[in-house]
Amino acid sequence: MTHPQLALSNDELLSTTRAVRKRLDFDRPVPMDVLEECMNIAVQAPTGSNAQGWQFMFVTDQAKKDRIAEIYAQVWEIYKTMPVAIHHLHKDSGDQSLVSSQERSTSSAEYLAANMAKAPALLIPCIAGRIESPEIAGGGNFAQAATYGSIIPAAWSFMIAARARGLGTAWTTLHLMHEEEIANLLGIPYADYTQVALIPIAYTKGTEFKPAYRPPLNTVMHVDQW
Repeated sequence: MTHPQLALSNDELLSTTRAVRKRLDFDRPVPMDVLEECMNIAVQAPTGSNAQGWQFMFVTDQAKKDRIAEIYAQVWEIYKTMPVAIHHLHKDSGDQSLVSSQERSTSSAEYLAANMAKAPALLIPCIAGRIESPEIAGGGNFAQAATYGSIIPAAWSFMIAARARGLGTAWTTLHLMHEEEIANLLGIPYADYTQVALIPIAYTKGTEFKPAYRPPLNTVMHVDQW
């Protein structure tokens, strides 16, 4: 079965695939075949040396979602008090549009932390190897970038494919503070695979999303010289 897709151009799809939290429809089931359809798109993504060392864990069992959500909410309460979070969540750049956007993101992140268990499905993308292992860490930034670069494109492709089919997603990582416990809960071989994200999945309340505010391009783009 092929699921209908939204009438979006490629540019519209790429510029309106948002981190969706408050507009996730927790009451509408998500069929497994639509997730499989998105996965068929995701595994076309490139990987380093075409190794395809990825694995994708979907969680739909309510008891397991409840435990993951409990851990996530606990970490969120800790994260909010950490210096890195205070910097990002309460940063005043002088750009009022950016500040307003960040305030909305903080509010929606708080909402997701309180409602993660209600998502019909959770996705945990994994990549072969431990990112902190000597053979990876010994390679420095090059090795770590190559490892993450072999899973993040596939996960992002999944999220774009999901958006095209009326589904919302959000990239989160707080559960990684308890990655081994999550691995044990789900049977993920912790010694052999690194989890990189926890992505809630649900149909969205409405399908219209606008491009987000971004500072002017000349503040982030460089050519030939910084």
